[in-house]
Amino acid sequence: MKTVTGALFLILQASLPYAAGANPYLAKTGETPVTVRVATCAISGGFIHLYAALDNGLFDKYGMKVEFVSIRGSGVALAALAADEIQFLYCAADATIPGMASGSDAKLIAAPLLGSPWVLLTRKDIKRPEELKGKSIAVTRPGDLTFRLARALLKKFSLTENDVKILTVGGTGQVEPYNAMRSGFAEAALVTPPLDVRGRRDGFNLIYRLNDLGLPAVYSSLHTNAKTLRDRPQLVQRWVAALAESIHFVERNPDKGKAAVSKALKLNDADALQSAYDAYAKLLVNRRLSVPETSVAGVIEVAREQGTNVRRKASDMIDNRFADDLEKSGFLKELWGGELGR
Repeated sequence: MKTVTGALFLILQASLPYAAGANPYLAKTGETPVTVRVATCAISGGFIHLYAALDNGLFDKYGMKVEFVSIRGSGVALAALAADEIQFLYCAADATIPGMASGSDAKLIAAPLLGSPWVLLTRKDIKRPEELKGKSIAVTRPGDLTFRLARALLKKFSLTENDVKILTVGGTGQVEPYNAMRSGFAEAALVTPPLDVRGRRDGFNLIYRLNDLGLPAVYSSLHTNAKTLRDRPQLVQRWVAALAESIHFVERNPDKGKAAVSKALKLNDADALQSAYDAYAKLLVNRRLSVPETSVAGVIEVAREQGTNVRRKASDMIDNRFADDLEKSGFLKELWGGELGR
């Protein structure tokens, strides 16, 4: 057997996700895998890290057999979590925080994406948000995330709902509002990557990125319920560790990350997949996974202003001990070295 040179050894070592001895969360030899159910509240490129972990067996080595289901809509998904029909929920926290603030049994335990990926698409004759006056923005339902974002956008540009009609078209995702604009029923719609690529190909203008609103925003996040936190804390810790590894895995293996999104979205458009990857594997990534309480509090206040009956404060909706343990244990340091960043 040939001796591995020093340079080659470093290359091989760099390709490994972490030093084996520095991961205290792995399943023990001979341990029986635990079956656990996870759901997403939509089909979105923003769930790239969950899709990649499922497709590449990352949960297996943490002693988990994960059953994955898709539940359309944050309200229905929160209800399933509260009933313990699922033990984990992967959803945009901006969508779930109003329901949680109203009393839903859920806690945020990890936030792999911070910020807002939403963009405003408009028909060809509209070049600036101010030109929406007298027009309409298509959203899903009253009180839903797109509805609340549309209201915040109008406020930013000193427009009211008398100036711009917020047109509810139903559905639980972005396709229905997009199709309403495409069919001429509305002049604008809010979408996230990779639908922005299709929009520009269809001749629409991307005139505003909602991240520039400066609103508190927590995007794709991991939720669990009180029962799981109380009875299975080790399971929660392993889940958060597997998610942290998936962030690293997707960044180091972009083709596998994009392949996971391609499979989930049934999408084979290279430009669209790259748009999703750039947004969700690079731009918004929070490697530390901690949920920022100030951002959650900010989202709660926006929801309160828009009529949500707030019964819980931000600190009651967050449990960062599992994300914090990744750093205390040395796991994140071994995973990222000096590149941990945000």
